[in-house]
Amino acid sequence: MAEEEKDQDQLAQEWAEALGEQGEAEAGAEGGGAEDAAVAAAAADDALADEWASALADQEETDLKKEKEKQFLDTKVKDAKFKDLTQEAKTAHEGTRRDLDFILDIPLEVSAELGRTKLLINELLQLGQGSVVELNKLAGEPLEIYVNGKLVARGEAVVINEKFGIRLTDIISPIERVKQLG
Repeated sequence: MAEEEKDQDQLAQEWAEALGEQGEAEAGAEGGGAEDAAVAAAAADDALADEWASALADQEETDLKKEKEKQFLDTKVKDAKFKDLTQEAKTAHEGTRRDLDFILDIPLEVSAELGRTKLLINELLQLGQGSVVELNKLAGEPLEIYVNGKLVARGEAVVINEKFGIRLTDIISPIERVKQLG
């Protein structure tokens, strides 16, 4: 737009100069010859008309290029279409069980801990059959049950069919489990 105004300002200035030259030619014609002045004025008018025609043609060409570019860009731009997910969100609760089925067969390592202790290498090398290792837990304290190294429950030792087992007495709350992750 600024370029168009610049071209128009330039043409207006040239028009004013041409009119000024025409006025000078007419003043010179009064002293010299009326025919020479008329020929000079007609030549100036023709030159000015040619300049205006050229400027208008350039303007039309520029407008045509802009219109073609706009049409080209309009063909390249498309409206985005998004799938409506509200119905899927409502039915997601129905499929939750089915979605969890795939994790039910994942194996986990479950271990129970009676207690812990620290030994020096020298003490470890002196252990033999019948040696007693003192643990940090008292008799009757609950055992800790770990799943993949994370504490999930506490319980007490029991014997069932000549095998040791653990009766769960306390399950760790979800809040405590989250704290363990950090």
